[in-house]
Amino acid sequence: MNIELSRFASRLRELIHSGFPIGYFEALALELFTLQFEHNGAYRRICKARGLSPEKVGLWTQIPAVPTAAFKELNLSGLAPQERTAVFHSSGTTGQTPSRHYHNAESLAVYEMSLWKWFAHHFGTTGGLVFLTPDAKAAPRSSLAYMFETVRQKFGAPDSIFVGKTEADGVWTLDFEAALAALHSSLVTRHSSLLCGTAFSFVHLLDYLAENNFQFQLPAGLRVMETGGYKNRSRSMPKSELHALITKWLGVPHENIICEYGMSELSSQAYAVTSEKWQVTRDAAPSCHPLPVTRHFQFPPWARAQIISPETGRAVSDGKTGLIRVFDLANVFSVAAIQTEDLAIRRGNGFELIGRAELAEPRGCSLMSV
Repeated sequence: MNIELSRFASRLRELIHSGFPIGYFEALALELFTLQFEHNGAYRRICKARGLSPEKVGLWTQIPAVPTAAFKELNLSGLAPQERTAVFHSSGTTGQTPSRHYHNAESLAVYEMSLWKWFAHHFGTTGGLVFLTPDAKAAPRSSLAYMFETVRQKFGAPDSIFVGKTEADGVWTLDFEAALAALHSSLVTRHSSLLCGTAFSFVHLLDYLAENNFQFQLPAGLRVMETGGYKNRSRSMPKSELHALITKWLGVPHENIICEYGMSELSSQAYAVTSEKWQVTRDAAPSCHPLPVTRHFQFPPWARAQIISPETGRAVSDGKTGLIRVFDLANVFSVAAIQTEDLAIRRGNGFELIGRAELAEPRGCSLMSV
């Protein structure tokens, strides 16, 4: 085990647990870059090919970012092969090579601390949880399944339940009988407080409810967390339309629907924050509906997002569109600076998610194949 990376991980966990001081980010980012340059051979080669090293980088925004596609071709890990006790794979269509993000016990401890502190910030204490996904045993290489299992253990009541299942080919589906039973139980006990799933799993559930004319008015205060996309697993629709259907068939008001943004290559997640400052762009809303206020995503203080122009490689100005680049301090044992293929509009320190860039491979938790 690399002692320097382990010490950094331990210190970061303590900082996150005690309330991460925003002013620490720059120094920690530069320190982590130095450690990853020294102890992650694949990343060091990428940096050298770009003519960059810790001696030439003075700001966190100058730290070289690795494209998510590189996790498919390279072992971007500071862990020795025998130390890689867990791995998260990116989702994708059949035949695609998945990204590989390796972990060990220390790495997962940082992941879990980052997860539950930022989750609690947005959701507070919860109770009964219903997950429209398989559990971590059925999907052992899914970071989303691991995330949901961590949330269940930390916040969930004993009757929390996973109602998704994994088919023989690895495709995620829903156990509709179990899902309906969980929804009915929520009405009877008024105990469930959070319904979590991918966008495609909600489409499957909502279509089933519509086909069978099952309409719910779930308990007041119950919230929905939706994440991921649709490609190849269901019909797709604008987010505002999906949320309108959730309100129609489940009785969950718009303000109780929270969106999550994450990926297997990261150890921290962003959640949507509703703001009246901006309206969503016209192409993100159905033409028959008025423009709602935007939901812009924010990462926790130990992670930063930039919106980068694909033409110049520089951060765009507020209100402009570019690719999302994330610097995640919780990625201690891999690479902290990640260049995604997701498009977004910069909204202050947050972003309004648009979707995948053209010509990018389909991905997202909604394509999960383990």
